[in-house]
Amino acid sequence: MRYDLYYWPMVQGRGEFVRLALEDAGAAYRDVARGANGMARLVRFMGRYARAPFASPYLVAGRLVIGQTANILLYLGPRLGLAPKNEADRLWIHQLNLTIADWLVEAHDVHHPIGSGLYYEEQKREAKRRAADFLAHRLPKFVAYFEDILAKNPARSGWLAGRRASTADLALFQMVAGLRYAFPRAMAKREKKARRVVALHDRVAARAGVAAYLASPRRIPFNQYGIFRHYPELDR
Repeated sequence: MRYDLYYWPMVQGRGEFVRLALEDAGAAYRDVARGANGMARLVRFMGRYARAPFASPYLVAGRLVIGQTANILLYLGPRLGLAPKNEADRLWIHQLNLTIADWLVEAHDVHHPIGSGLYYEEQKREAKRRAADFLAHRLPKFVAYFEDILAKNPARSGWLAGRRASTADLALFQMVAGLRYAFPRAMAKREKKARRVVALHDRVAARAGVAAYLASPRRIPFNQYGIFRHYPELDR
């Protein structure tokens, strides 16, 4: 199977969680919007399907058009060797990916607390208040949750479920990487109490497919247009 991934070509964003799974598995795929006439193709293709996705990312796999990041990972996981065979375990991985999706929204809303249609500069006062709450309460809660999940895995493998890496492990890696970019000071403090989460990040980064991807031009650098943005005044 060759996959076509449709996502904005200038940011990592939600599409990066799908890219990481495809790259880790060495899957054949096209990052369509980064090719010739990419943006036009992204918009045109999104509107041509009866079951059109609300927004990118979306994945075209044969005749299937699959939207929503966690939904795409639910589909790809078994096909890329990144999901358990047991149904209950697959649903558990999906649940973790949905939790990470919630966390991602909260990270984004730190710098856009009023609305995504407004510039950051138009909501800086509100962003400072949101950042203070996120870093004091929400970030610790999410990190502690995943630290606890890693500790309670009966397999004691260092992965979130079972003995093998899954799409949720790759997603957690991306969250740590993105939060380190956005909030380096806050994350340096938080990681002192999250050794398992940090170890998982490092293990994912060392996987052959991921390591090659991170060292390649296919990995879009973090920037001030994506979900994770670094504003020093918000990093306390």
